[in-house]
Amino acid sequence: MSSDGLHRHPALPLPVAIRRIATARVMRLRLDHGGTMLKLTIPRRVSERSALAWAAEQQGWVSAQLAKRPEGLPLRPGARIPFDGGELELVHAEGRPRAIRLVGTELHCGGPLEGLERRVLLWLRNMARDRLSAEVAAIAREAGVTVASVAVGDPVSRWGSCSAAGALRFSWRLILASPGARRFVVAHEVAHRLHMDHGPQFRAAERRLFGGDVAAARAELRLVAPRLRAVGRL
Repeated sequence: MSSDGLHRHPALPLPVAIRRIATARVMRLRLDHGGTMLKLTIPRRVSERSALAWAAEQQGWVSAQLAKRPEGLPLRPGARIPFDGGELELVHAEGRPRAIRLVGTELHCGGPLEGLERRVLLWLRNMARDRLSAEVAAIAREAGVTVASVAVGDPVSRWGSCSAAGALRFSWRLILASPGARRFVVAHEVAHRLHMDHGPQFRAAERRLFGGDVAAARAELRLVAPRLRAVGRL
């Protein structure tokens, strides 16, 4: 197992997250909603080594699932990417300033074509950090809790996390999702400042802080995850 908690096998194209469930009777393998990892559920008595070997035997199934994924959405001129529940078109003109500007439903990008993707990704990450920081602050005030820090990254499968010390970390790709879906993730992580488990008290706090249909928001994220994960991928 690597430092990120995931297992890898040379016969498999994606890392594997193994989850042991005492009540499970058989092993089950599935592709996560983002299409970036495999999730393997195993019974209590099955070893991780034998489970990983079994997963490697499912190469054909894994390949078929990967073939169903949406094509990558590279950040090139003319590309249309999801953003804040809508869609943006990337408009590039080499003679314009490098600073990226949001103009209606267009993202105006200047400077050399080389490095364009890096600049757009940086803009998206900064937008995500600023928007998420503001939303965390608002919901944390409502919950009556403090938050140590807010950061963004690009985790393999999680939309957000909350440490015991109150450090919140989110996927920058949430800026591509709808405001409601993003708010749900923020409410979920802020609720962990009240309860670090997923018990009934946590669920009640999550519903109260979100103020909407939790199940619908979770289902929306599952539905759009493949497209959000495709942005910036060739």
